[in-house]
Amino acid sequence: MSESIEKKWQKSWKENHIFEPSIDGKKFFITVPYPYANGPLHIGHGRAYTYGDVIARFKRMQGYNVLFPMAFHVTGTPILAIADSIKNGNKETIDLYKSYLNLYEDNEERINGIIEGFKDPERIALYFSEKIQRDFETIGYSIDWRKKFHTGETYYNKFVEWQYKKLYEMGYLKKGDYPITFSIVDGNPVGEDDIKDGDTDKVSIIEYIAIKFKFQDGYILAGTLRPETIFGVTNIWVNPEALYFKVRSGSEFYFVSKEAFEKLKYQIYDVEKVEEYRGEFFVNKFAMEPLNGREIPILPARFVDPDNATGFVKSVPAHAPYDYVALRDINFWEGKINPILVINIKGIDGIPAKEFVERNGIKDQMDPALEKLSEEIYRLEYYHGTMGENCGEFSGKLVQDIKDRIKEWIINKGYGIKFYETSRKAVTRSGNKVIVAVVKGQWFLDYSNQEWKKKTHELIDSMEFYPPSFAQQFHDVVDWLRERPCVRKRGLGTKFPFEDGWIIESLSDSTIYTAFYTIIDKIREYNIKPEELDEAVFDYIFNGKYSPGLEKFKEIRNLFEYWYPVDLRVSSLAHLSNHFTFYLFHHAAIFEKKHLPRGIMVLGMLISEGAKMSKSKGNVIPLATIAEKYSADLFRLYIVANADFDTVLDWREVEVKSLEKKLEKFKSIVEDSIGLPFMNELNYMDQYIINIFKVRLKKAYEYMDNYKFRDAMVEIFFNFLNDIKYYEKREGEERRKKIIRNILEDWLKALAPVIPHLCEEYWHRLGHQNFISIEKYPVTEDIDYSIIDSVNYIEEILEDIRNILKVSGIVPKRIYIYTSSERARKLMMIAKEDKSRAFKEAKDKTEISLIKQIISQRLFEKKCPENEEEIIKKSISYMERELNCEILLNSNEDPGKKRAYALPCKPSIFIT
Repeated sequence: MSESIEKKWQKSWKENHIFEPSIDGKKFFITVPYPYANGPLHIGHGRAYTYGDVIARFKRMQGYNVLFPMAFHVTGTPILAIADSIKNGNKETIDLYKSYLNLYEDNEERINGIIEGFKDPERIALYFSEKIQRDFETIGYSIDWRKKFHTGETYYNKFVEWQYKKLYEMGYLKKGDYPITFSIVDGNPVGEDDIKDGDTDKVSIIEYIAIKFKFQDGYILAGTLRPETIFGVTNIWVNPEALYFKVRSGSEFYFVSKEAFEKLKYQIYDVEKVEEYRGEFFVNKFAMEPLNGREIPILPARFVDPDNATGFVKSVPAHAPYDYVALRDINFWEGKINPILVINIKGIDGIPAKEFVERNGIKDQMDPALEKLSEEIYRLEYYHGTMGENCGEFSGKLVQDIKDRIKEWIINKGYGIKFYETSRKAVTRSGNKVIVAVVKGQWFLDYSNQEWKKKTHELIDSMEFYPPSFAQQFHDVVDWLRERPCVRKRGLGTKFPFEDGWIIESLSDSTIYTAFYTIIDKIREYNIKPEELDEAVFDYIFNGKYSPGLEKFKEIRNLFEYWYPVDLRVSSLAHLSNHFTFYLFHHAAIFEKKHLPRGIMVLGMLISEGAKMSKSKGNVIPLATIAEKYSADLFRLYIVANADFDTVLDWREVEVKSLEKKLEKFKSIVEDSIGLPFMNELNYMDQYIINIFKVRLKKAYEYMDNYKFRDAMVEIFFNFLNDIKYYEKREGEERRKKIIRNILEDWLKALAPVIPHLCEEYWHRLGHQNFISIEKYPVTEDIDYSIIDSVNYIEEILEDIRNILKVSGIVPKRIYIYTSSERARKLMMIAKEDKSRAFKEAKDKTEISLIKQIISQRLFEKKCPENEEEIIKKSISYMERELNCEILLNSNEDPGKKRAYALPCKPSIFIT
């Protein structure tokens, strides 16, 4: 039934164009990054789009004119790689895409035909763009689809060309030879979008120093991240099972692993293979360290990875736990090797690696604790270490001050060369290995440009961030971001306007597209041809630079002026260091201050059943299955109500089922009240449920206005369901059905941004002809807190009685309750204002004692009714049902002599 209701209202919203705004009133422009259209999306993606939609719906109900557009990202290499894989008959890829198609198609022959068509990358993009749009519609996203485009369209290509011409004019594009992540098979630089898991498990470039150790007629290259320890080298490690090459580079010969040779070919270029050896060839031979010409042995070690750096590792056993343990395993090469201390740390008198290894009980080279131990020592030595007396001109200097100078010194002296490596082993989405290459003549976005950084820092300072703590993280990313390659030799996308044969890559063509949303529908409507969209046109539309003949673009310019800037951009934490920050850089460069972004919301990630979603774990849930398997409203409610937006959200089926029961309870309560008249004669508990609803509504509005949707749902959904349950316990089911009708309209409005389909359905069943989705969100100030306080007062008395029963073990037959006198209450109110005056007002010792108790227990701070006796009288029958015994209030009988102990806000109790 839920699915049919949802389809009904999705169709009605679409037919009535209620999410297609025109220029009218105060605007709110919200965006979520467009999806990459190479396959179906899953619920992890759905978190961001759901938050975007809930915000869009709430802002509409606040009276804003809301634009929430969407487009599709199709450029780059991923879609091309898929098409090539299918074209090459790759079974794994074909089976994967058949499984995707099974989400949408039920005819095997049609599926096979579509797969055949996927040899054309454009067909992949168009198919999944269409299906993702359908999936978004089934979840009820209030998107203005008139603004739809994809990044392979000629219109968009013209826009990106204009963008890059502007960047070139400003000096933010440059050409040079820089290290970049690279796919040998594809012959292309690769970025986050091209690398498998590149968006969530970043791959960065690490600069090693490959130190040259003289060996035979050449040099063994041993890569290191700790050039400052060059003074303490005792030996070299080699993997005896690995394959090594002797290679020529210019006039020199180098010995490196086979894998390192493949990387060197793309870093120093003039390198060729001469001979090859097994690693065992080097074992027990000698090389010469470059500083003093000392002979040092080459020894075998299992931990040496031939695919990491050069495949040889220099050994510094005084400061590297791996080296110390490996030497210990072979008895320090028959006693011929002694660790050389080159870094001093206050508080450690001996050899740091020895002390740490022995203290932690490390067994051998394969002990997993070694990695963490190594990091600990490296960190300690970097921040607190000083170079030893045996370190020449660097002696006595702090490691952190001198490390980069030592690196330059080694290179300038000819003791080593730079060698680049990836921060982790990585492959492209096609499974091809990723290395670091130094590409000649590569075009870069110069994010190291200090003027550009300054503009971006100023933009960040002007913006709102949710949560606010992320502002500093954006500043940090801007500080460390360096040159980034922006073009590729292959892939889909916009041709680079300054050199043939290059395509602008997918993370560089998706930075200011939010501006394109504002105009694309009118460009199509006015049948403007792509070739008309030259620099002058875009300069006028986006920067107001008018030239003769541009009058026809005035309305398009006005659209941009009205909608821009983006008021809020919503995305996940994984995008902070790329999409998000590039978005800020490019806006800061190209647009006027009045058009710069105003806000960013950073969402935590979504996991499933306690783990990151992956096909191997079987915990991936496609968005395409949500409406049928769960219902759109259940999904939306779970997404916003189960975790704060900036924390990890764990999708657990048992919790989804629990929430589903609560949603069914909500539906039952609402349906019970539809068709009933308003209640006019209200009793004490009727007034309570109306006022507690107002409290929940007021808090929910405040939370919604600050994007704290979980807190809002706790108030207006979960807590209010509990309030209704409490009311029904006191007043019964039939009266509950009637009283809920009095607040039903406002309750539905308050929940409409989150569960819009159910609220729309019930709204219309109440007889309304307009859409609840564009009603005003309810706001209330008229709250009688005294009624709520009086109900809470009764519950406090019940809790006191239950505690007495629990401690005493009494089975009650009769309970006596005594409230304090009016005189006692008067004294309490005086004490609240002026304690010394209260004592002056006391008539006798009894009243002095009373005032002391009132002050010591701070009773004047409690919220309790003035007419305590009357409130308890109204609740006597309820309290008797709860306690299953007779209750006597202020009885003339006083069997326990408790009357005298009654205090304001704290009745005395006696149980028989």
